[in-house]
Amino acid sequence: MMTETKLAMNEQDVRTFSEQNGEPEWLKEFRLQAFARAQVLPLPEVDKTKLNKWNFTQFTDFSVESAAYSSLNELPEKVKALVDLENAKQNLYIQHNQTPAYLSLSESAKAQGVILADILTAVKAHPELVQKYLMTEAVKPDEHRLTALHAALMNGGTFLYVPKNVVLEEPVQAIYVHDHETAPLFNHVLVVAEENSAVTYVENYISANDGAKGIVNIITEVIAGPNAKIEYGAVDALAKGVTTYVNRRGYTGRDAQIEWSLGMMNDGNTISDNTTNLVGDGSVSHSKTVVVSRGKQTQNFTTRITHFGKNTESFILKHGVVKDASTMIFNGIGKIEHGASKSDAEQESRVLMLSEKARGDANPMLLIDEDDVMAGHAASVGRVDPVQLYYLMSRGISKTEAERLIIHGFLAPVVTQLPIESVKKQLTEVIERKVR
Repeated sequence: MMTETKLAMNEQDVRTFSEQNGEPEWLKEFRLQAFARAQVLPLPEVDKTKLNKWNFTQFTDFSVESAAYSSLNELPEKVKALVDLENAKQNLYIQHNQTPAYLSLSESAKAQGVILADILTAVKAHPELVQKYLMTEAVKPDEHRLTALHAALMNGGTFLYVPKNVVLEEPVQAIYVHDHETAPLFNHVLVVAEENSAVTYVENYISANDGAKGIVNIITEVIAGPNAKIEYGAVDALAKGVTTYVNRRGYTGRDAQIEWSLGMMNDGNTISDNTTNLVGDGSVSHSKTVVVSRGKQTQNFTTRITHFGKNTESFILKHGVVKDASTMIFNGIGKIEHGASKSDAEQESRVLMLSEKARGDANPMLLIDEDDVMAGHAASVGRVDPVQLYYLMSRGISKTEAERLIIHGFLAPVVTQLPIESVKKQLTEVIERKVR
């Protein structure tokens, strides 16, 4: 039975927002239909975490205007550390709360037909392209309340399009700066790589105001055409008062490849769903995730790779550290559908708890509907080895420093395997801040 949900906005608010932004009629109708669904659809079912007491729907200041940056030198100090201040030709998009604040795309990328734009500009400048891919292949608006609400209230995000046969050598970076105390962010990232193309995309979610509160609802759709390769890196570092739902979804064509490198470093409660559908024969996806949880936060991370095509390959690797009185749950799902013969689904999840009140859980699952396949999983949950800690402290190292060294050693097997050097560097720095 469906029950109606009271939302912070009404249908007229959604209509007005779309019209004030000059959006095409198809997008306005898309929003209104999604809003109607959001009022009756249930919350997503997340294994071992009850979401009924989490706030995903109530907020104030839905639409805010924040300052743009005329140059990179105007960025907050926290953000400056993430960019190359001397490189004026880099492919970079910066969003300040909900406002497009800075955009730079190299001349070589433009000449090859690459499109980089904020999502609300893209729906007007490239309506046919956006409409073709926006919540049609990867994520659907009617999956549950949070996808429907996202489709209705999308107020930020990025559109990156790489045409057929274009290999973009320089990475593309997007930075989402959050410093408004209450404004919600419904961010949609749409990355499309057509046949035989390749691109590396790296994003950062960062709270420049540690006192910021509110909700963040992120949906990412990564569409890799036949024989395309997408390397997708992210480091999320949102404030303690921010409740986050993030859904990163991949869709592969024949012989395509999607590589995920995710550093989940939020300080607030977080639900993360990273799913890849290996649709084309011979397609590949590897998902590598590093998490540090602290304070009293609750975090739940589900990584799912589903094999539809023949000869497809997947690997899920997750390492997490749980501190203080926080809770972390890893759900790993490798699913091989009937007909996906010769496929290989592997996964490994490790959780390290640093205190008596810390709670960690790792739940690997293999769902196999085909005979001629390979699959395997490994999982462990444990506390810091007291012998290891004693050994380091006996050498004159403080307990805090000893724990720091153990954490870096525990996460290193994942961090060192991340294929994107800039993500590896940023992640190492964020981990250092969180374990002090």
